[in-house]
Amino acid sequence: MSTVLVHAEDTFASRVRDVLGVFKLRIGVMIMITALAGLAVTPGASLSVTQWLVLAGSVFLSSASAGAFNQYYEYDSDRLMARTRTRAFVTGKLAHTPMWLWIICALLAGSVVATWTVINAMSALFVFLGAFFYAVVYTVWLKRRTWLNIVVGGLAGSFAVLAGAAAIDPIPGPLPLLLALTLFLWTPPHFWSLAIANQSDYAAAAVPMLPVVVGPQRAAVVVFASTIALVTASLLPAWFGAGPVYIAGAAVGGIYFLYKAWRLARAPNRTTALGSFFASLVQLAVLLAAASIDGVIR
Repeated sequence: MSTVLVHAEDTFASRVRDVLGVFKLRIGVMIMITALAGLAVTPGASLSVTQWLVLAGSVFLSSASAGAFNQYYEYDSDRLMARTRTRAFVTGKLAHTPMWLWIICALLAGSVVATWTVINAMSALFVFLGAFFYAVVYTVWLKRRTWLNIVVGGLAGSFAVLAGAAAIDPIPGPLPLLLALTLFLWTPPHFWSLAIANQSDYAAAAVPMLPVVVGPQRAAVVVFASTIALVTASLLPAWFGAGPVYIAGAAVGGIYFLYKAWRLARAPNRTTALGSFFASLVQLAVLLAAASIDGVIR
C-alpha cells in the first residue's frame, strides 16, 4: 500500500514539474525583477503594497503565458533540438490541446486587466506588449524568418522595465528609458552566445540564428561588439542622475561580461560560448540589483 502511495506522490510531483516547466518560470522571475528595477529607478510617489504586488504578479504571469505559448507553438520543432526535445509537449507528458491556449490567454488577459485596474493603463499596455513581442513577434513572426529575430524580440525585456516605470509615471523619464535600452541591447549577445554553443541544434531545426547564418567565428565577433554597445549604454545613466551604487554595478558586471565575450571572440567554441552566456546572466543580475538599490537609497 505504501509503495502505491509513494508512486502516486512521485507521479503527481512529476506532473506538477511538467506543468510548471511549460511556463518557463525562471525567465518569468527575471522579467519580474526587471520590472521592479524599472519601478525602483523612477522618481515619484511610492506604490501601495497592493499595487506593488499586482505589478510583480502581473509581469510574472504575463511572462509565464508567453513562455507557455512559445513551447506550445514550437513543440514540433523542439523535437529536433537536443536542448528542447525533453519538453513536456514534445514527449507527450502533457497533451498538446487547445485547452492550453485558453489558459495562456486567460493568464495574459488577467494580468493586463489587473494592472489596468489597480495601477494604470500605460503600465498595463507595457505588460501586454512584453508578452506579445515574445510570443507573437519573436516566436511566430520572426524566429524562423531572420537572424534579427532575437534583436526585435529583445524588446520584451525592455517593455518590462517600462511597465514598472509607468506604474509611477506614465511617461517614463531618462533613467528608466536608458535601463530599457540596456535590456534591449543585452538580449542579443546573451542569446547569441547560447546560440553559438548550440549551433548544431538551431541548424538542425532550420532556425536562422546568427551563428547558423554567418558562422560561429563572425557571430562571436558580433557578440563582442554587441557587448561593448551594451556596456556603454549601461553606463549612460551616470550622466542622468544614477548614483554610485548603480555605476559600480554597471561597471563591474559590464567588465566581467566584456572579458568573457572577448574570450569568445578570440576562440569561439562551446566552452567560451557558455562562459559568455553565463557572464551575461551575472552582468544582468548585478546591474538590476545595483539599479534597485540605487533607486531605493536615492
